[in-house]
Amino acid sequence: MTLNFRLNAFVLHTTEGEVRHDFSSDLTVLEGPTGVGKTTLLELIKYGFAAGDARLASVATESINDVAIDLSIGDEQFLILRSLDAVKSKNVRIVDMHTGERLPDHSVGDGELTFNKFLLAKLDLPDDIRAAAQKSKSSKPGSRVTFGDIFKYIYIPQYAINRDIAESRDGYYDPKRKAVFELLFKLTDPEILAMQSSVNVLNGKIDAEAANLEAILAFLRDSNTSTREEVERKLEEAVLEQESARGELNSLREELDPVIDRQTQVYRDLLTDAERNLAEARAAIQDLTREREEISLEQRRVKSDYARLERMRDAGVRLANIEFSVCPRCMQSLKNRAVTEDQCRLCLQPDPVSLEQAADSYELRQLELQLEEMDAQLEVTEQQLEKAQRAVEGRDSLVKNLTATLEDRTSQRVTPRLQAFSDASDRMATARTRQEGFEVALQQWDRVADIEREVKNYRSEQERLKANIAVRKAALATHKESVLARIEEEFRSTVTSLRIATVESVGFDRDNYLPLINGKVFTKTLMSGGGSMTATQIAYWTSLMTVAREADTRYPSLLMIDGPRLALNTATETCAAIYKRLLKGVGEDPGAVQFIISDNELPDDYEGGFERIKFDYRHPTVSAIRHPGEGHVEVIASADEGSK
Repeated sequence: MTLNFRLNAFVLHTTEGEVRHDFSSDLTVLEGPTGVGKTTLLELIKYGFAAGDARLASVATESINDVAIDLSIGDEQFLILRSLDAVKSKNVRIVDMHTGERLPDHSVGDGELTFNKFLLAKLDLPDDIRAAAQKSKSSKPGSRVTFGDIFKYIYIPQYAINRDIAESRDGYYDPKRKAVFELLFKLTDPEILAMQSSVNVLNGKIDAEAANLEAILAFLRDSNTSTREEVERKLEEAVLEQESARGELNSLREELDPVIDRQTQVYRDLLTDAERNLAEARAAIQDLTREREEISLEQRRVKSDYARLERMRDAGVRLANIEFSVCPRCMQSLKNRAVTEDQCRLCLQPDPVSLEQAADSYELRQLELQLEEMDAQLEVTEQQLEKAQRAVEGRDSLVKNLTATLEDRTSQRVTPRLQAFSDASDRMATARTRQEGFEVALQQWDRVADIEREVKNYRSEQERLKANIAVRKAALATHKESVLARIEEEFRSTVTSLRIATVESVGFDRDNYLPLINGKVFTKTLMSGGGSMTATQIAYWTSLMTVAREADTRYPSLLMIDGPRLALNTATETCAAIYKRLLKGVGEDPGAVQFIISDNELPDDYEGGFERIKFDYRHPTVSAIRHPGEGHVEVIASADEGSK
């Protein structure tokens, strides 16, 4: 039987007050013209369940603060509240109606305590179910099944009723849609889905290891090693070659030790002393050269000062011979005054300085003494520099002679052994390099063995899982065949009763769990007019609900359908048949299921036995907020279809 999942009431807390809608009947029809808020009401219910992106009208976002759902699940009853505020909407408040206890708030998103996990637990489902594709080559673990996926079997929105069944036209969603169908009808269980997800994950691991294996084998082919045995043999040869070269080097070292005699050692000591003395002489040359340059630089500076004083003395002499004829201050003539020889013609003061005293100034004499001293220092430095250069030439000649003598004494005995020593070193280095390369190749062959072992383990685990899946599916096969056969029979009977004009043959696809219309799957059927597709959907969903009510299932007992008559237009006969089918669905087992239907108007020959809630522009679904009037609201379904 279906799981008791019943909407008792829906409350809107608006800016202008509270609006309450009770759903006490098994079949409730929300009746009213387009634009009065019927779809808004159903989308707000979807929003309250946090079952995906709800399409909210402006009246909801602007005027509604919170929504509250009075919901029965099994034997329990809860009040679920969710705010439309962007921040507050991330949490859902839950109150146990039986005890009056407020439960901890549940997050709409991720976290330890989520609303999704809460709802799935009430359906006896874990929150970690993954719907993996059952294609043999799939390597994806599958998307996580959420309550939003199950809600697609509870709520059939107006924008999908004449084109789609639970997003069956989206191929990527197929694995999840089919997994939800199987879970609800108990054609599978969470353990089977978990094992199928693991099988797919193992496919990915096997593919990844196969790629690694191919890369390693390509490297090994490039290294000219076809087998592990060949690598081991070449590695052993390289080790032997390295040991042979090492033995030869040790032997050559022992032979070279006694070659150097005492006389040669004396020559080496002399050569060392000569090289040291040569270096000292060259250093002395550098010091003397630098000293000579410094003396020359100072000498040039003193000469510059001397020349400057000479120019000053010459200027004084020249100025002293000038006789003023007029006073430079008052410009009066000085020629008529009598001036003695030892007086100044201008100021008539005694003239204290003679030309002889100016010529023998103190500064000039000091500079001349400095220049004489520098000339003496420069001469001594030149002599020392010349001596040092002769010493360098002599010691350089001594070094060359000693070097030639040593080379002559050691060439015949040392050089051939040095060549042999060099050859043996090269052989050992080459052998070591080859050994390292083969060790790397051997490691790669070890990695090949590890990968092959891992792949073997993966395949063994995969086969074990597949065997377990097959066993568990076999145990469910009889139940599955019985359920699908009953759905097909019920669907065929319902389509016949609805008298859909374009339908010639009816069936049920056992793989996709979708209707077969005229030999084609529903998603590939081109039916003339949206009314035929709508009627087919009504037949499909009511058939599922009927079979779920009679069989052992997890199927929720609530079905909400938005706007079935909208696509039927003038097909009044089909519309009347649809409502008869809905009445039959709730009448066969009162209280077992609940249908909530949103429609523009009911057919004239409808039968009673259900609740009818009428809305109009003066009394919209959100009655606390004044309706702007016909044609002044944006219809949700129309806006959606216009964007497609």
